[in-house]
Amino acid sequence: MHRETFGQAGEAPLLLLHGGGVAGWMWEPMRTHLPPGGRVIVPDLPGHGRSADETYISHNATVDALASLLEGERRPATVVGFSLGAQLAVLLAARRPDLVESAVVISAQAAPLRAVRPTLALLGATAGLAKNERFARLQARELFVPEAHLDDYLQTSSTMSRETLLNAVEENLRFVPPAGWPRFPGAALILVGSAEKKLMSRSATALHEALPHSVLEVVDGCGHGIPLQRPLWLAQRLDAMRGGASG
Repeated sequence: MHRETFGQAGEAPLLLLHGGGVAGWMWEPMRTHLPPGGRVIVPDLPGHGRSADETYISHNATVDALASLLEGERRPATVVGFSLGAQLAVLLAARRPDLVESAVVISAQAAPLRAVRPTLALLGATAGLAKNERFARLQARELFVPEAHLDDYLQTSSTMSRETLLNAVEENLRFVPPAGWPRFPGAALILVGSAEKKLMSRSATALHEALPHSVLEVVDGCGHGIPLQRPLWLAQRLDAMRGGASG
């Protein structure tokens, strides 16, 4: 997995996990607002961005790779995930709480769809649209991708394989809170936009109810794009949650 690192090794790391169909660049608008000098790790997940040559196999395989990455750090991490990345954050916290000090779960679907196979069949038949620039531009608008990162989004879409797309989407659609999530001892913040689909609100509630000591916040005026819609607010919220640890 390609990754970028910022700050000095040995500090409490902040691991940022992007969503499906984008890459680590999606965190740049938020990362620039973080206090300087903090340890930040930003991977491109398998099949995405600069890791496009690695097929996305499964959540399990990706969590194993992320755990190996964090094992090289000297302190447990705050893991922040968006959408597909938020599911990975939950799994990582549930399976390796020794590596995760706190989890921030942004817009994670956690209520599986019933019609997974028909959805995947339709997606497989139309997968080539992701490489169509006009279609990709429409998708970028739905994800609130800023103009400064539109070329990054178009490049990410054009290099994603059909296999990666189908594997990642199937994992996303079938995701439920894992068995270890209710036993996660660290802090957990669950964010969902007020303008997201009802499925996302139900998912956020399910994750919160499974881990009662977690904090559930509804971000007013946001759709499925909190890190790109409210980058300054999110950076400040993370810093407050970590007690200024990144400063």
